[in-house]
Amino acid sequence: MTAYWCEHAWLDPAVMAGSAVSGRVRIEVEDGRITGVHPGVAPAPGDVRLPGLVLPGFANAHSHAFHRALRGHTHDAGGTFWTWRERMYAVAGRLDPERYLALARATYAEMALAGVTCVGEFHYLHHAPGGSPYADPNAMGEALIQAAADAGIRLTLLDACYVAGGLEGTGHLPLNDVQARFSDGDAVAWADRVALLRDRPGVRIGAAVHSVRAVPAEQLPVVARAATGRPLHVHLSEQPAENEACSAYYGATPTRLLDEHGVLGPDTTAVHATHLTGDEITALGATGTAVCACPSTEADLADGVGAFRWLRDAGSPLCLGSDQHATTDLLAEARLVEAHERLVTGERGRFRPAELVEALTAAGHRALGWTDAGRLAVGRRADLVAVRLDTPRTAGCAPGQLVMAAAAADVHTVVVDGRVVVADGEHVLGDVGRLLTEAIAPLWEDA
Repeated sequence: MTAYWCEHAWLDPAVMAGSAVSGRVRIEVEDGRITGVHPGVAPAPGDVRLPGLVLPGFANAHSHAFHRALRGHTHDAGGTFWTWRERMYAVAGRLDPERYLALARATYAEMALAGVTCVGEFHYLHHAPGGSPYADPNAMGEALIQAAADAGIRLTLLDACYVAGGLEGTGHLPLNDVQARFSDGDAVAWADRVALLRDRPGVRIGAAVHSVRAVPAEQLPVVARAATGRPLHVHLSEQPAENEACSAYYGATPTRLLDEHGVLGPDTTAVHATHLTGDEITALGATGTAVCACPSTEADLADGVGAFRWLRDAGSPLCLGSDQHATTDLLAEARLVEAHERLVTGERGRFRPAELVEALTAAGHRALGWTDAGRLAVGRRADLVAVRLDTPRTAGCAPGQLVMAAAAADVHTVVVDGRVVVADGEHVLGDVGRLLTEAIAPLWEDA
């Protein structure tokens, strides 16, 4: 048994009024689970002391690991999401399982440094250039699984169905040369390949509809059936052009199309959900579909601001993702949700700190299928994230409002399933900056 004595700990993130923080908390851990929580006690001999505020582990509910190579490489010209996508396709075309393993390992280690204990990888880079399967048809997915294990965090592999090259008012487009890597041909072949993947310790296999652009309506039920009992994620209404094309061709909004074909529901998470009508907000909430906000990406790509407070009030749980990793800082993502709400509405406190912590922790883990994580409570997975209260950013902050001030750099200790992955700000793999440089530089040298 290992015991952690916390200067402060977040014990009840479901509380929306008052403080959820308790002082002088002893958390006992055995076999990767929390076996005891004792607030208001002195440390015992041998306890591991964690200064600052200890939070439950963060869940990054939406990641594209290979996009990390784009950071700092897309700002030399203007454009839109669609022009940025051409740079993204160029990077995708240079990856193989070995390179993907190196890049994802470093990317996930960077997440661990920021307090992420579980990631949902929205995975659609499946095959070799030209679309030919590798000898192991899941070689790229297995690279991601190995990368998460090496980095010390849990993974939900959201294997994405990707069939068409886009959608216009006249119908779906053929795949381009890069997109051929993403496709299995049709949803049945996709489901057959995904069926070869298995859950294992620290890994859950989920599913994804890439978007209504990439999966024709008649194939949506195939994906929904294959995902039964597992997390199912979908990019939804990220761009107005997607909505316009869907309405022109199908006579329905993307949300309505997904609902009519059995995709929405409490096991489903809609990513972005940026451009919605009031009826769509109501439909998502009524089905219990969660929503994943990725505000740093939505800002970086000039996508827009989602109606997340309205969605939450309608019944859609809110979680957070770093998406293309313009920054890897889930605390910043939480803060941006509130900041963008303030800019749009002219009101402060649209999301209380406790609601943002819930999105960071328990709600994100639920969206990824880890319902036994995300809280500091007996029986839960022993995921602990200790954040300093004495840095230039956090000194003087009330612990219960730390989420509105702290950054990834203030995280000093991360425990995942009882294993210390980050200690004193250092990852067990060593210099993560070096790992990132070694993984990313060759991709741009090739260019």
